[in-house]
Amino acid sequence: MLRDLAGEALNAVLARPRRMLLTALGTVFGMGALVAMTGLTTTAGEHIIGRFDELAATEVRVVPVESDGPQTAVSLLPWDAEDRLQRLNGVVGAGTLSILELPDVRVRTTAVVDPLSSNDRAAPIVAASPGLLPAVHGVVGSGRWFDNGYSGRGDRVVVLGRNLAESLNVGDVSRRVAVFVGDHAYTVIGILSDVRREPSLLNSVLLPDGTARLDFGLTAPTSVRIDTQIGAARLIAGQARLALAPQEPERLRVLQESEPAVTRAKVSEDVRVLLVLVGAVSLVIGALGIANTTLVAVLERTAEIGLRRSLGATRATVAGQFLLESVGIGLFGGLLGAALGVLTTVGVSYAQTWTPVLDPLVAPVAVAVGGLTGLAAGAFPAWRAATVEPIAALRNDG
Repeated sequence: MLRDLAGEALNAVLARPRRMLLTALGTVFGMGALVAMTGLTTTAGEHIIGRFDELAATEVRVVPVESDGPQTAVSLLPWDAEDRLQRLNGVVGAGTLSILELPDVRVRTTAVVDPLSSNDRAAPIVAASPGLLPAVHGVVGSGRWFDNGYSGRGDRVVVLGRNLAESLNVGDVSRRVAVFVGDHAYTVIGILSDVRREPSLLNSVLLPDGTARLDFGLTAPTSVRIDTQIGAARLIAGQARLALAPQEPERLRVLQESEPAVTRAKVSEDVRVLLVLVGAVSLVIGALGIANTTLVAVLERTAEIGLRRSLGATRATVAGQFLLESVGIGLFGGLLGAALGVLTTVGVSYAQTWTPVLDPLVAPVAVAVGGLTGLAAGAFPAWRAATVEPIAALRNDG
């Protein structure tokens, strides 16, 4: 009985191949979008999280503990913090970073103070040690970064962040361009074009910490940035305070980014919600297409249904045939959609030089969901076909 119904349903579907293909397109695109979105979001998520792991899992920051009373000398970060930390096994780069509290100091390219000038800006003034550039994964696009010689002599040189340099119309540092920070003129020796950590530096003026000591009275660094080898961040976090303040390590605080596993869980949850929404829309589109075409087929084949009923076919038999037809279209659409989604994931990953990541159960589930979509979409047309009365159908046909 089931075999006969399946054969009749298959013959009915194949009798109109163009209609069957057009009907299945909704499910094909729906399931293809679902599989592709699953694969691409998973692949991109792993790629992004991998980049995050590389940065967050190797970054350590050290700052003095805030205190209401006066701080002693040992509670402040030492000027040779960079050299002390470089001796620790597992440290790739280390440097000091101090944001100077200079609310009234502006940066300009002319000696004349003109509030209406476009070459006059309020920008963060940052004192840095030579080792800060590799510690924050910075790139100097034009010119150079300052070294220990500039800092030791207190030379009046600066490196401008890319965004600040553009706003001041400073582009070619080879001409010995000067900027004024407050009342002091500084030679621009480089432009920071990119930085993977501390993106605020792209809007800042960076000068050697030795220069900040002489010109602005900086008494000690206010923070230290450390870049470690992968897996060494926790060890360095435990050793950094002792290396910087062996007499009172408790006066220093070590900061680390949140665990990558926590962030991975949050990203996965966001992706899961997105997939549910995309999948719901895809299923609705596919189901509406199947339901519409199946219902039209019922109306077109009213005489056929009436003839079969008059020859002894039961309501369940008629309903079963139309259900099998819609399920078959859904399975066909799910199969093609799964293949399309997998190919899209692999193609985009290849173009982006990513490693494609796709759950092996996604494709089979997509085919099964396509079949279930066809079953749900064919329920009403099947019921409509089962309620056709033989006499009325034959009378209307005649």
